[in-house]
Amino acid sequence: MDFRHSARAHELQTRLTAFMDEHVYPNEKLHDEQLAAAPYTTPPIVEALKARAQAQGLWNLFLPGHHGAGLSNLEYAPLAEVMGRVEWASEVFNCSAPDTGNMETLALYGSDEQKERWLKPLLEGRIRSAFSMTEPEVASSDATNIRCHIRRDGDHYVINGRKWFTSGAMNPHCTLLIVMGKTAPDHPEVHRQQSMILVPKDTPGVRIVRDISVFGYDGGSHGHPEIVYEDVRVPVDNILLGEGRGFEIAQGRLGPGRIHHCMRLVGVAQRALETMCRRAESRTAFGGKLSEQGSLREDIAHSFCEIEQARMLTLMAADKMDREGNKVAKDLIAAAKIVVPSMAARVIDRAIQVHGGMGVSQDTFLAKAYTYARFIRIGDGPDQVHLSALAKHLLKKHGRA
Repeated sequence: MDFRHSARAHELQTRLTAFMDEHVYPNEKLHDEQLAAAPYTTPPIVEALKARAQAQGLWNLFLPGHHGAGLSNLEYAPLAEVMGRVEWASEVFNCSAPDTGNMETLALYGSDEQKERWLKPLLEGRIRSAFSMTEPEVASSDATNIRCHIRRDGDHYVINGRKWFTSGAMNPHCTLLIVMGKTAPDHPEVHRQQSMILVPKDTPGVRIVRDISVFGYDGGSHGHPEIVYEDVRVPVDNILLGEGRGFEIAQGRLGPGRIHHCMRLVGVAQRALETMCRRAESRTAFGGKLSEQGSLREDIAHSFCEIEQARMLTLMAADKMDREGNKVAKDLIAAAKIVVPSMAARVIDRAIQVHGGMGVSQDTFLAKAYTYARFIRIGDGPDQVHLSALAKHLLKKHGRA
């Protein structure tokens, strides 16, 4: 199995790394200052860098086919890893969640009219979007529990429900909400009860209740708000793919999204390891460098091994997605989703420990990176769901005599 990157991927990786070195890392502090001054807005430095990245052709790298850069999942993996080293960097290249998943959804399942109205400005970076699926009143890891109701009323659908962790919806540039709800709650096939529908954020009846913090952090420039949909009316043409296709769309959307998170988390874990090594070499305690402590050397070595294992698993999943399709690759996608966030959280935690009090402060990227890694053990499906699904598949495959 050959995982050497293609010439095009290698060339883009070189250019992307140079862009990060020249424009992103030097502006991390400025980004945080601008965001603190105007929460939930896109900092001016990000807008400036987006224009620069687009002009350099470092844009929509995640999206295969003619809508994006045309890269395979395997080719995109090292690029996502580079972007993942800085929490907000993906947005600079129009490769940030939830817009990536929403653009993929529209590209795969949207009508021509839906693509013209929503996909085109998303691809151009002129608007942002949000994905509204999780609900506070039910265990949303089981999508059949969803209570949000979508009722046909003549030429419109009427939406009633309550969602939260609708990532992206706090940003003023967010104009589109992709909402999952039930159009046929009594359908005998439980996976045909749900539908997805496009809701302009300014539609009457859409009410943002509050933002949801994660380990005390707000959602940066986009937020994770709780939203009430109260008698929200949208045209019937806003339905995606048709009634009863919501679960199907969700499965198609979340597969690439999960692997993209894994790619980014490998990148932030790699950066944490490098930071841990520099810290260990530069600090002394009890008469010697921290790097001379045997336990710390073991932490560094374990971190390297775990990152390489997780990186290889992620690349294997991406390769299988390219060769055999997302559905066939679901076992490796699940395995990566189980392994990578936990790995990243462990590595970042070790780096925090080496930094002492500084590691939990705002003076490094580590504390916020840890919240991201820990959250993704829940986001896009908790570990237990993926463990159960993977085990069920393996038992079916291997458990019969």
